[in-house]
Amino acid sequence: MTAIDYVLLLVAVLLITLVVIQSSKDNAANAFSGEKSELFSHSKERGFELFLSRATLTVSVLFIALAIIAMI
Repeated sequence: MTAIDYVLLLVAVLLITLVVIQSSKDNAANAFSGEKSELFSHSKERGFELFLSRATLTVSVLFIALAIIAMI
């Protein structure tokens, strides 16, 4: 394994951790019952939720870029 592979593995673990830490905006029971989902409600993310959302986006873009570089 090269150095880029180790960095890609580290970024992948970080991305998984960020996704798991985020709170769910939808009730899991509603997903199976067919009730109306409030996933796209009009509430804004603030504070730590906004930080987690932006960090997840940044790490995911970094992961995709590293994956493309690793293929070359």
